[in-house]
Amino acid sequence: MVFKETIQYNQFFNILPLDWQETILPVWNNYKDTTKCYLLLDNEKPIAGGLVFYECPPDMLYAKEEAKVWFSKGYLYLGFVYVLQERRGQNLGSLWLSKLKDKFPQQKYWLTIEDLDLHSFYVKNGFKKIKELNDQGQKEVLYALEP
Repeated sequence: MVFKETIQYNQFFNILPLDWQETILPVWNNYKDTTKCYLLLDNEKPIAGGLVFYECPPDMLYAKEEAKVWFSKGYLYLGFVYVLQERRGQNLGSLWLSKLKDKFPQQKYWLTIEDLDLHSFYVKNGFKKIKELNDQGQKEVLYALEP
């Protein structure tokens, strides 16, 4: 397995579900200069990846003030963290997070989830549940990770 930063963004976007692609692709040109993309590759094929945002990501615009607070404290936002469906259950999401933390050992991160089934995954990987947010009736949970 190889963990690497890439500017060949389509390598990552092509593994995302269509609804995720529809969220990020139309606005990507506005974010690509302040976002880094990291992939986990198996035999040069992307099997997992995610984006590290240095400014408020498109899926958090409803909570811009909240985002501003986290960025001002030195946290970066993790978004669109994804493992190929057929490769799930192999700890690849944890491996991706571990490699990111190894690469930037002093960096703090924050993220939100809508799928509450992911709670145990993020807690297992060192994130702490901070609070619940509301996006037009959709509950999201905010998590933070400190080194």
